[in-house]
Amino acid sequence: MDLKLTGKKAILAGASKGIGRHTAEQFAAEGVDIAFCARDQASIDETITSLRRHGHAVHGASVDLADPTAYRDWVNEAAAALGGCDIFISFASAGGPPASEESWRNAFELDVMGTWRGIDAALPHLEKSDAAAIVVVATNVAIEPSFGPQPYAAMKAAITHHAGALAQKLAPQGIRVNTVSPGPIFIEGGAWDKIRQGRREFYDATVAKVPAGRLGNPQEVAAAIAFLASPVAGFVSGTNLVIDGAMTRRVQF
Repeated sequence: MDLKLTGKKAILAGASKGIGRHTAEQFAAEGVDIAFCARDQASIDETITSLRRHGHAVHGASVDLADPTAYRDWVNEAAAALGGCDIFISFASAGGPPASEESWRNAFELDVMGTWRGIDAALPHLEKSDAAAIVVVATNVAIEPSFGPQPYAAMKAAITHHAGALAQKLAPQGIRVNTVSPGPIFIEGGAWDKIRQGRREFYDATVAKVPAGRLGNPQEVAAAIAFLASPVAGFVSGTNLVIDGAMTRRVQF
C-alpha cells in the first residue's frame, strides 16, 4: 500500500533507539524527510548514516528534552531545516522504574511535559501543513494496569487523555491526533531483553499473558505509527490504537 508519505516532513523527538528508531527507518523508507534528536552523539551519527541510505533529507541533533528552552528551540530549528512539518511524534520516556519521588518526577517531565512541549512547539508549523498529523506514544498498561502501580503507566494515561481532547480541538484545523499503545515489545538490548536475561520467570509469565503467544516487535509498532501519520488515514483522529497481541482484555468501545 502506498501511504502517500513521500515528501512529507517529520520531526521525531527521541528517535535514535527502540520504537523511535524503527519508526524513523519506516518513515525514511516511505520517502519522508526527517529531523530527529537524541542525547548520545554516537547513536545520532549512526542513525543519520542509516537513514540517509534511503536518499531523503535527514537532520539529527543532540538535545536534552528535559530542558524546555532547548527542546522548543530544536523543534523550530528542525522545522526550518526541513522546510516545514507535517508529522510530529515524541518518543521520549522515563521508562518504568520502581515508584519513587524521583521516578514520578522524571516520568512527569519526560512523558507528560515532553509530549506536551513538543506538540506545543510544533503546532505553528503543523498548522501550515495540508496533511498534519500528531502521534502520541502511550502503552497498553495505561488503559488496563498489568504490572502494579507505577508512574510510567499513570503518565501515559495522562497523555492518552490529552491526545483525545487535542484531537477534538485541532480537527477543525485539519490536524489529526492519534495515540498508539504498545504492549510489551521485544527490542534487542531493550527493557524486555534485559528482563529476559535477568528475570526469566517474570518474562515467561508476561509472554503467557499474551494470547498471541509472543511479545511484539518494534517494526509492528512503527508500521502502525506510519499508517496513522499518513494521508491514507486522513479520517482517523482521536483514536487509541492498542498493539499488544490481544493482551488487553477489555472491549475497547
